[in-house]
Amino acid sequence: MSLKVLIPGALTTVQDLGRMGYQQSGIPCGGVMDRDAYAAANALAGNTAGEAVLEHTIYGGSYLFESDETAVLTGADMKPALDGRPVPMYRPFSVKAGQVLSLGMAENGCRTCLALAGGIDVPVVLGSRSTSIKCSLGGLEGRALKAGDRIPVGASSVPEAELLNRSLPPAVYESQVTVRVIPGPQEEAFTENGLETFYSSSYTITPDSDRMGYRMDGPEIESLRGTDIISDAIVFGSIQVPSSGKPIILLADRQTTGGYAKIATVFSLDLPGLVQCRPGDTVRFSRISVEEAQELSAQKGDIYEYIRHEA
Repeated sequence: MSLKVLIPGALTTVQDLGRMGYQQSGIPCGGVMDRDAYAAANALAGNTAGEAVLEHTIYGGSYLFESDETAVLTGADMKPALDGRPVPMYRPFSVKAGQVLSLGMAENGCRTCLALAGGIDVPVVLGSRSTSIKCSLGGLEGRALKAGDRIPVGASSVPEAELLNRSLPPAVYESQVTVRVIPGPQEEAFTENGLETFYSSSYTITPDSDRMGYRMDGPEIESLRGTDIISDAIVFGSIQVPSSGKPIILLADRQTTGGYAKIATVFSLDLPGLVQCRPGDTVRFSRISVEEAQELSAQKGDIYEYIRHEA
């Protein structure tokens, strides 16, 4: 059970929820960028929450299916087509051996998940199938896909007929987003003027951005005595401010520690919309408290429970 890469796309990697428990050894967590799209893809495909998917960036490429499979596409709409005929987003569809699935340029957003019923069956390395390109770990030889690669697919325990009845509303992505952030942990390193600048300004994602982080261009954020600190832990969504005064939002492939003060941390529920932004898109920041973030997180429903209820 497999599919063959005909055109690999701009950046396509095998990803799951990430490689947890090894940051003390300098190995980043990695994993998918858009966890909402990832969860939706696996839920619709009848997979468990941790199965691996293919994550495409900006442009998807094409695949020759060498076995019958059930596929799901979520995230950015890359106008997918099966043998030239459009297939839906956020709805499982059947693929027969010999058919070609093509993904074009993302029309909005920039990341698309392809899940297959049974999951992507590459070896587990340090507890994860995720590709870490910087560490050459996981996925296929620790790298992005290339033409000629064969992607192994696991066996599904859910009948295809049951899967084909599932669907979710497609996500919509914006080029101008406001993300909620929790202040700190080094908010005290910045002046009142610096904080006012951060929360009142728009910042543009620069072309020098990737899965490791988004570099932002916009007004400089004033600090009290510089932003160098003793290196400490980095999380998904940490917002560092280096000596340039321009913020950097650290993402899935972030380093494990960093030596710049962190003015705020992106609220986890706003990360999926943020990581679907592309260079040139604009971001604003809105302050919320830890308590507000906890309350909002508790209210979020479980996608698997929603699928079971609708089915």
